[in-house]
Amino acid sequence: MSRGRAGRLPTVDSVTPAVLVLPPFVGRDDVGRLSRDVRARAAAAEGGVVVCDVGGVLTSGLVLVDVLARLQLAARRAGGRIRVRGPSPELRALLGLLALPVELEGQSEQGEPPLGVEEAVEPGDPAA
Repeated sequence: MSRGRAGRLPTVDSVTPAVLVLPPFVGRDDVGRLSRDVRARAAAAEGGVVVCDVGGVLTSGLVLVDVLARLQLAARRAGGRIRVRGPSPELRALLGLLALPVELEGQSEQGEPPLGVEEAVEPGDPAA
């Protein structure tokens, strides 16, 4: 559960991830404020993971990638990391092209099949 008081960050328990919803138009001018939010949430969150929801962001391109890179740096300085929720296909492609070290929500671990995909076993296959 998440409870908040006016002017303060919400209190987050171990069940609720720390989520930061980015505004529709985000730019370099917002980095200072967003970085402070990420650092505070990473320090308070179990495991230091802050989910950055970009699903409603209308800003695109390298400006958004730059903002995410700076938020990742802020989270790492606080001992955590960010996970990106709701990226557009274009943003996913840019993040992959630039090899920005951010985790995308729902992305499978390296070498693991994507969620919901089960490996087929053929009759006669040796047990693993």
